[in-house]
Amino acid sequence: MGASGSKTRSLWPFASPGPGGAAGPGGEQALARARGCGSATPFVFTRRGSMYYDEDGDLAHEFYEETIVTKNGRKRAKLKRIHKNLIPQGIVKLEHPRIHVDFPVIICEV
Repeated sequence: MGASGSKTRSLWPFASPGPGGAAGPGGEQALARARGCGSATPFVFTRRGSMYYDEDGDLAHEFYEETIVTKNGRKRAKLKRIHKNLIPQGIVKLEHPRIHVDFPVIICEV
């Protein structure tokens, strides 16, 4: 499906700052800080797009081309999947921020 980040990253970005850690506005503890990387948030604002552009500029998950196959004197239309000349969509901005997959959260229903 895709790398969740837990196997590819050796640094845990949501660690607590430890004793004497940074306090945010209002006396609340600031979000976790990664070692030497600034602050890390538990939210994800972008994702990698799963769709592709073709030569015409159309956007879709898969592209097919209709081909005519003659078998035993009968013409039949067949769909052939296109793999060449496709450009990935790239980074897509999310409408609503999501919680990072590696952030430990317990959801319970009351």
